Amino acid sequence: MQKSILITGCSSGIGLVAATDLQRRGYQVFAACRKADDVARMNQLGFTGITLDLDDSHSVEQAAQQVLALSGNQLYALFNNAGYGVYGALHTLSRQQLEQQFASNFFGTHQLTMLLLPALQAGGAGRIINTSSVMGLISTPRRGAYAASKYALEAWSDALRMELHGSGVQVSLIEPGPIATHFTANVNQTQQDKPVKNPGIAARFTLPTEAILPKLHHALESRHPKLRYPVTLVAHAMSLLRRLLPGRILDRILRSN
Repeated sequence: MQKSILITGCSSGIGLVAATDLQRRGYQVFAACRKADDVARMNQLGFTGITLDLDDSHSVEQAAQQVLALSGNQLYALFNNAGYGVYGALHTLSRQQLEQQFASNFFGTHQLTMLLLPALQAGGAGRIINTSSVMGLISTPRRGAYAASKYALEAWSDALRMELHGSGVQVSLIEPGPIATHFTANVNQTQQDKPVKNPGIAARFTLPTEAILPKLHHALESRHPKLRYPVTLVAHAMSLLRRLLPGRILDRILRSN
């Protein structure tokens, strides 16, 4: 039986690369995008395009109902990949901007996952994979809103994994560091005169989007998927440094970036 997967955030970057790769591996891919033009493009590429705006609870509900109908209420995997960043010093963020950051990166993910959970449990061996970030491991100045949304996703994933123990549904996190996508170009900067930029050294450690694929394959297809999959040297290093270094020394390193 062909395995089906819903991937969110498929218009470009990690989502599009994952959809293309998994289709080649024989998956039925439901490719979710926010814009109608992108949904039409997904259909042209041979995926099943799904309209999904994680900011809009009604859109999330409609997307889930569509996927349930198309999959016969049985879904093998959900790859929660969609999201975006709001960058700027915390004092420049309004409550509305912070709420929107969490709506896209966390609240919508929760709603979508809960609506699809019965279909993921139906086969007795479902997978939920969430795209976090190195910013779900550490926070840096002027990336606090984005980091907070990813910290929340990390904690939520841990709780969900334990709550689903014994159900057959496995929960994993993919934690990318610098990846060559359009993410940075699409960041919402609250201080246009002081835009947050990646340090120059980050370019040396930036990997192509395809770098996530081996981790995604393992999370989807291994009998014993890992809880977390750091991607890039930066993500591995920060995961280690967070555990080894005193907090103030880590602060000193991160303030310089």
